[in-house]
Amino acid sequence: MTGKDTMRDDAIRDQAARWAVLTGEPGFEDWEGFMQWLEADPAHARAYDAVSAAVAQAAELAAQAPEPVTPAANDDDTDHSAHAAPRRFWLGSAVAASLAVIGSLWVWHGSSRDLYTVETAPGQMRSLDLENGTRVDLAGATVIRLDRKDARYAELDTGQALFTVRHDAARPFHVEAGDATLVDLGTVFDVTREGAHLSVGVAEGAVGYNPKAENLRLAPGDRLVAEAGAVTLDKVPASQVGEWREGRLTFDAAPLREVADRLSRATGIAFAARPGAEMAISGSILVTPVRDDPQMIGALLGLDVRREGDRWMIGKP
Repeated sequence: MTGKDTMRDDAIRDQAARWAVLTGEPGFEDWEGFMQWLEADPAHARAYDAVSAAVAQAAELAAQAPEPVTPAANDDDTDHSAHAAPRRFWLGSAVAASLAVIGSLWVWHGSSRDLYTVETAPGQMRSLDLENGTRVDLAGATVIRLDRKDARYAELDTGQALFTVRHDAARPFHVEAGDATLVDLGTVFDVTREGAHLSVGVAEGAVGYNPKAENLRLAPGDRLVAEAGAVTLDKVPASQVGEWREGRLTFDAAPLREVADRLSRATGIAFAARPGAEMAISGSILVTPVRDDPQMIGALLGLDVRREGDRWMIGKP
């Protein structure tokens, strides 16, 4: 068996273990997705059956475990350990062996990943071609981690990235962004992460958000914003998702802090919201004129723009 075959088998076993846990949860609903995964490859059903058998065996052994024998009061001088220890040892070993089978099938990628980091400077954009037509476009001031052994995985530490993913039902593309997990369902989607703030916009296909928690499905034109434990959904024109690649930024009732962050990322010029200034900004601008003259933001978005040290402060006019 080649190294490539081994990696494929490991990936299938990981997927089977995930499905075994998910399908056992009371609130599980994605039976259509589960059946599609099973039917995509005969090896999927074999791996799932192996996981299910191991789980059933462990549960059966635990259920059949004999109750511990309590010595009678007048048996204090009797040594029961010689009889109890072999039985306990056998039961513990059998259960451990069954659980070891499950453990060997469910090896979380995080324990065996070979991650490397890609960064962009403010104002810089970069495209990364992954396997079979999947691409990640990075905006400025972005830090992302990819896996040398798994081209279907990414961790967005900070910044903004547009994912153009060739869908593979057997190997969904996963993006980790802080506490959030995104799973592609045949997709073009944009992710922005700044500290605890996360936003996801979908241009094509669909994205699953936190399958083991909120389990939300985002369709084209959907935008999700998560911050401080709150998740909100609204709409965005699909054409605006990832438009920053073409040098355009659109704001829809965006707070000044977000406007400053996006301007800094796109232009490479340090913008900041003036302390205490609160207002919602809407409008669409081209990046190049702002890069040439930061004060143009004032006329384009109706803001007061002043240079203070090495930053351009924006606030109410």
